Amino acid sequence: MRRVVLVDDHALFRAGVRSELEGRVEIVGEAGTVEEAVALITAMKPDVVLLDVHMAEGGGVEVARRVGGDSVRFLALSVSDAPEDVIAIIRAGARGYVTKTIDAERLADAIERVAEGDAVFSPKLAGFVLDAFRGDPTPGASELDQLTPREQEVLRLIARGYLYKEVAHQLGISAKTVEAHVTAVLRKLQFTNRHELSRWAMEQGLD
Repeated sequence: MRRVVLVDDHALFRAGVRSELEGRVEIVGEAGTVEEAVALITAMKPDVVLLDVHMAEGGGVEVARRVGGDSVRFLALSVSDAPEDVIAIIRAGARGYVTKTIDAERLADAIERVAEGDAVFSPKLAGFVLDAFRGDPTPGASELDQLTPREQEVLRLIARGYLYKEVAHQLGISAKTVEAHVTAVLRKLQFTNRHELSRWAMEQGLD
């Protein structure tokens, strides 16, 4: 069962989410402010943080920025579907964005997918993200210079279709370390999921 920290400045909403997700995930902590959230996430090291976008003192963007997207996976859960909110939290390190109209079953599924390393958006919100990055140059071979030698090794094995556990065995590292490398590569090359990354790597002849 995935360990989740819930960050939202409305206690009543947190209680509702906890109730709806009972038996689906393990809520290991709640926070209502940026400071509380950063301290709690650092201490608990959850699999996923459900993160409200609009809170005082910088909100979810500030939490994600201070904790760092490489150390924990963030899933934004907000009433807002404004493009600027979606893009801001994704740039800060969130792996997905869903609105508070989502039902419990779909939210639990989104948490699981984010924990597995996938990016999760509703079709409408995914469009915002694609539009935002469409103007960026498509990564090419020169982008490999951004990657460390270890990240390039991981990328080549992912392109060959290896699973995280298989990559870990090949390189003599843990599957969690492989996930961390893939997350770093996704961010550097501006892809949203490992499937896009694998396709690009194959196009570059890295397989």
